[in-house]
Amino acid sequence: MTAKLTTERRAELLSAATRGELVPLAERLLAQGALGEPAVLVPPEVGMVMVQVREPIAEERFYLGEVLVTRCGAEVGGVAGWSMRGDDDRIAALAAALLDAVCAAGLPESAEVEDLCAAVELRRRREIDEEWARIAPTLVTFEELP
Repeated sequence: MTAKLTTERRAELLSAATRGELVPLAERLLAQGALGEPAVLVPPEVGMVMVQVREPIAEERFYLGEVLVTRCGAEVGGVAGWSMRGDDDRIAALAAALLDAVCAAGLPESAEVEDLCAAVELRRRREIDEEWARIAPTLVTFEELP
């Protein structure tokens, strides 16, 4: 990733990271004492969120349904971090909130969090490219008659 991560983009990528990517990094930073005395502002909570989508032809918005999420808030160095993940994994949500707070606080370890986000973004791009390669043969093209 060449551009600096926005708060929104960082939250999106941390949400898409796997538990195996988030938890070991957060645990290592905690064990090293790099996070000082972190605080949990909002304990991990599991709940439902309404999903709103836009219909592509008339571009009208409607509610598709509910999605299970876990949200959490944490503080590192006096700066709050936040996460919401589309699952019921409280530990991963806490790890994501801690890592978000690391970046928000501008700690030196934020480079490691940004590296994680870059890896997640690369993986997501690769998955999308693979999906398009898989469905490309099924595309239907129409010829226009003169």
